[in-house]
Amino acid sequence: MKANKVLRAAVIGVGHLGRHHARILAAMDGVKLVAVVDSNREQGESIAAKYSCAWRADLDGLEQELDLAVIAVPTVLHQSCAAPLLRAGVACLIEKPMAHNPQACKAIIADAQAGGALLGVGHVERFNPAVRRAMELGIKPRFIEAHRLAPYSFRSTDVGVVLDLMIHDIDLALAWTGAEVVSVDAVGGATLSPSEDIVSARLRFSNGTVANLTASRLSLKPMRRFRVFGPDSYLSVDSQERYALAVQKSSTFSPAAVAAAAASGNPMEGFRSLLDVEELELNDEEPLSAELEAFVAAVRGEREMVVSGQAGCRAVEVAFRIMAELEHCGWQDQDPDLS
Repeated sequence: MKANKVLRAAVIGVGHLGRHHARILAAMDGVKLVAVVDSNREQGESIAAKYSCAWRADLDGLEQELDLAVIAVPTVLHQSCAAPLLRAGVACLIEKPMAHNPQACKAIIADAQAGGALLGVGHVERFNPAVRRAMELGIKPRFIEAHRLAPYSFRSTDVGVVLDLMIHDIDLALAWTGAEVVSVDAVGGATLSPSEDIVSARLRFSNGTVANLTASRLSLKPMRRFRVFGPDSYLSVDSQERYALAVQKSSTFSPAAVAAAAASGNPMEGFRSLLDVEELELNDEEPLSAELEAFVAAVRGEREMVVSGQAGCRAVEVAFRIMAELEHCGWQDQDPDLS
C-alpha cells in the first residue's frame, strides 16, 4: 500500500470505547474517517456529526468503501462484524477480547486469511507507556504478579471478569515470557453478575515462569499493577498511576558485600547500596492513540502488527482454561453449617 495514500476508516460500535477510536482516527494524518456504524441511531448520528462522517445502522456493503476498520461492538458480535470486512480484504483491529470463545477467534483468523486482510487485536496495555518502557529493559521473568481491580461499572457484563479485565494481564504474561502455558489453577466466581466477578489464577509456563494473576470488578478503588521478578532484577509497573520502577543488582554486588552490609550499623542503607534503583521516565502518549498509530503503520506496511490475531486467540484460549478451572473451585458451594 502506498505510504502517502489516505486510508479510509470506519469504527464499528461507538459506545464507551468506540467513540474514542473515532476521535483519534478523525484527527490522524493520512486517515479519513468515512463512517461510524452503530445500531443506536442517536448515539451514531451524534458521533458522526461531531467528526464529520457518515452514520450507518449496519455494515451493509460498507466494506467496499474502506481500507481499515476498528471493531468495538460487544464481544459476542466481534465475529459477525469482522467476517464481511476481513473477507473483503479490509484490515481490522478488533477490541479485546478478540472473541467470546476460541472457536470464534479461529474463525476470524480464517476469514482474514481468506481475504488476505491484516488482523490485529486491541490489547491496549501493550501501548501503556509504563509497560512499553518496562518491556524494553528485556528482563527475563521467573515470577509475575498482576492485580487488575476495578469498581463495578455495569458495562461489559456480556463477559466475565476473565475476558473483561484479566485478559490484559494474560496477554502481557504471554508476550513477556514468550512461552506456552502448561498448567492452570484458579479460584473465583460470580457475585453481582451472571458470570465471574473476581478471579485469582496461577499459570505455569513451559520455561518455568509462574504468574499469579488477580482480577476483580468488585473493588472500591481501581488498581492496575504488574510486577516481574527475575534472577537479578525486579520491575514494578503501575499502569493506573503511570509509574514504573526497576531494581537491579549493582556492579558492587557480591557475597562479601552482602555480609559487610549485614554487619554494618545500618543494614538497610547497606542493602540499598547493593542495588541500582531507577524510576523509569515515561512519555505522555495516550495508549489508545499509540495503538491506532501502530495499526495504521502496519496497514501501510511500515511495521509488523504488534498484537496479531494469533496472539489475541492465544489469550482467549488461556482465559477459557482459567474459566474451566473455576467450575471445580467450589465457589458456589454452600457451607452446610451456615445454611
